[in-house]
Amino acid sequence: MCLPKLHAPLRIVRFLLPIVPCLFLPAPPALCQDSASEGTVFRGDKAEISVTVRDSSGEPISAPASVKVYKEGMPTDRKEASHGRAFFILRSLGDYTVVVDATGYKSAQKEVSVPVSVRAEVDVYVQKESATEDNTGIPGKPLLAPKAKEALDKGLQALNANKMAEAQRFVGEAMTLAPGHPDVLFVQGVLYLSLRDWTQAQSVLEKATQMDPSNARALAALGMTLTNQKKYQAAIAPLEKSLQMDPGGWETHWELAKAYYYQERYGQALKASEQALAESNGKAPQIELLVAQSLTAVGRYEDSAEALRQFLKSHGDRPEAMTARRWLEGLAKNGKIRQD
Repeated sequence: MCLPKLHAPLRIVRFLLPIVPCLFLPAPPALCQDSASEGTVFRGDKAEISVTVRDSSGEPISAPASVKVYKEGMPTDRKEASHGRAFFILRSLGDYTVVVDATGYKSAQKEVSVPVSVRAEVDVYVQKESATEDNTGIPGKPLLAPKAKEALDKGLQALNANKMAEAQRFVGEAMTLAPGHPDVLFVQGVLYLSLRDWTQAQSVLEKATQMDPSNARALAALGMTLTNQKKYQAAIAPLEKSLQMDPGGWETHWELAKAYYYQERYGQALKASEQALAESNGKAPQIELLVAQSLTAVGRYEDSAEALRQFLKSHGDRPEAMTARRWLEGLAKNGKIRQD
């Protein structure tokens, strides 16, 4: 049996956006130019990484910064950033880790995959050393100017009303007025999710979560974006972190269950899918199929068959019923369950 592909529909807007209005309330205190060598080094057809180190406002930092590149845990190169920028020519393709240590800022890092010989543009956001660990806010978080806030409010209203053209116009206006604000980036990421533009959503939401790592909804949105691109391993960390901050999000449990399942972590997939089903209160009965699939994967065939029968009994008119019948027939045909 194969788990059906489940896209993130417009329910994500209703799930992700309720937190947005409170983002604009006063938060309590707490929580490059390329390096000179870029123009003189012969690149040939090698892959490149261009790093920009940014502060919480989104601007490149001016403080001294050391940028190191690692591959498989081993250091491959190190440079001092110039005006927040550093440039690297790679010896081979693959997955790299960029680590930044800047004077007056906390150390930060970012994973980057370079599968082909192109330049990878990487933004790494750093926070001031004085930042506290309180999750109620982010230090130095800039206030939205009135015009930017008005545009973003209108974009939110359009998103909730499923008026995509209007949402794009107003969110685009907010981005023009406040391109480095984490709230604006979050809403733009949700807009891209609604439009199923996974690549753009991932890029924007990665920036939003780096700038505001305490935003559980942004982390959940990033995880959803990654699962829709079948990047299941990468999706697990932001989804788990989101649930640590906001354990009541059944949609996040559902996305995490899918990521666990495709990473063959079937026991965890079963637990997460059962929790998602219980907390959804009947809003997404198709989660029962993921529960059944996880039960099959851990060898609980009779329990899986019972879950499928219950789904067919209660939701036999849903499009997923055909899949449930096929799975049930497959369990019987393969001798995994008693014949009805």
